[in-house]
Amino acid sequence: MTTYDFPQDLSDAQLALHQTQSKYEQYATTLPWSAEPMPGWEGDKQLHSGYRPSKPDSPGYTDEQHQQVAAYRAQLLKLGTQVMTHPYWETLKGNDLFAARMQLKHVHDTPEPQGEAAA
Repeated sequence: MTTYDFPQDLSDAQLALHQTQSKYEQYATTLPWSAEPMPGWEGDKQLHSGYRPSKPDSPGYTDEQHQQVAAYRAQLLKLGTQVMTHPYWETLKGNDLFAARMQLKHVHDTPEPQGEAAA
């Protein structure tokens, strides 16, 4: 497998993109299910499981929540653009370009700890 020598600014931008996406996803879990106020609902009981899907009333997002979501999205767009349009990509072609882009996505993954060999 070929290993690519990514420029530090590209590697840093990719890391910032991953971190920002993670923060946004964590923040999104705290938000109401609908951005706008909506009444709750209850669906029909499922035939074989008896499960009845439902959602409570949603108060919608507050102005602060709308602003925070917009800020996360703007930051994600900025970082994504920075990664995708980096001049480094012009140095690669074809399968190398694809492989390098995939490798960059995982360059900051922490490797699985290697266990001690059993004696």
